[in-house]
Amino acid sequence: MDLIEISPQAKPPVCKIIDYSKFRYDLSKKEKESRKKQKNVQVKEVRLRTRIAENDFNVKLNKIREFLEDGNKVQITVMFSGREMQHKDLGLAVLEKVKEQVADIASVEGKLSSMGTRSFATLSPKKTKK
Repeated sequence: MDLIEISPQAKPPVCKIIDYSKFRYDLSKKEKESRKKQKNVQVKEVRLRTRIAENDFNVKLNKIREFLEDGNKVQITVMFSGREMQHKDLGLAVLEKVKEQVADIASVEGKLSSMGTRSFATLSPKKTKK
């Protein structure tokens, strides 16, 4: 049996007389339980085109909402090809439309950006109070 100090900051300090190996085992079990309860946040990507049909847009929007409600971040990518590169404002309009549609459950991280043949926006779920 060993004398183990449980909480040294308490007045007076709390100590127990138990077997040290059992104490370590219980501590490792608690750590494993806490790791199981943690939520891994993933970044999901949804790709759109500038000339997307209304129904296709709604299907993608529902998928984005589903990802956000699960607590994941969503990266929206608008892809350009050919002559669409001259009209990047159409791609930014699609990103703005998505941003407006999910404003109730998500906020945009950073700003809308373009790189090469793609424009990006990253959405993160808003914290809900329970």
